[in-house]
Amino acid sequence: MQPVNEIKLEFMSKSSNEAFARVVAAAFVSQLDPTIEELADVRTAVSEAVTNAIIHGYESKPGTIRMVCLQYEKSVEIEISDEGGGIEDIEQAMQPLYTSKPEMERSGMGFTVMESFMDMVKVRSKPGEGTTVIMYKSFGTTEGE
Repeated sequence: MQPVNEIKLEFMSKSSNEAFARVVAAAFVSQLDPTIEELADVRTAVSEAVTNAIIHGYESKPGTIRMVCLQYEKSVEIEISDEGGGIEDIEQAMQPLYTSKPEMERSGMGFTVMESFMDMVKVRSKPGEGTTVIMYKSFGTTEGE
């Protein structure tokens, strides 16, 4: 299926840009007339993905984060990627409460939060090459549709 709209955004891996990415994603998704709850879900998932890229991908060092948002008729695909350290074991990293940064008092719930607020989350990563998180969400559907 071809997207009906698309945006691409690159920004520095600074914590202040997490809020910017969240607002941009929410503005893009608002074209699909989501509920307030659906919009909050997207904002939260984007926030978690960008924060993971900053903290785990680049370990708070300078780097570039890319966000691509694809809009379909009733859904959105949001891709957050970095060229940072990558993830050694994706399955382990996606387990609730797992954190590679316990000294930072991280909760280890980032992927769990993304999965709970989006319809589907996929993660691709190679150590030393970076990570890509792809999240999908449908809007305006009711049970039985």
